Amino acid sequence: MKEKNNIKEAFNKALKGFISMLPMLLAIILLLGIFDTYITKKILASFFIDNNFIDTITGTLMGGVLTGNPMVSYILSGELTTAGISLFAVTAFILSWVTLGVVQLPAEVEIFGLRFTFYRTLFTFITTILVSIATVLTVNWILL
Repeated sequence: MKEKNNIKEAFNKALKGFISMLPMLLAIILLLGIFDTYITKKILASFFIDNNFIDTITGTLMGGVLTGNPMVSYILSGELTTAGISLFAVTAFILSWVTLGVVQLPAEVEIFGLRFTFYRTLFTFITTILVSIATVLTVNWILL
């Protein structure tokens, strides 16, 4: 009987936590919908300048801000590649689109705290740039 009460208490605490986070989650979903609707591939392509390193940083920043669904990122990345954007920028964009998520930072701060969120975001940003560069160099090396 005691286990049943513990499970009930845990469920009630989880439900209260979820309900308290619901406004933040709805705001995040709303922002993501707005970004997906109003940010076109032409707007995205206008930010890149044909410098691999700067384009990698730009792709990382843009992917982090325009967070979204991985399936959408692959389609968008194909369109960006077709538009002549470098593989460095597109790879960084895909990685940060899925991993950085600046839009959900307020919720993450609320759940995990400012310090954790800051360091996770910083290390993810740096790692995204390094992994993007390493990935493109490896693919280019393999295709030689």
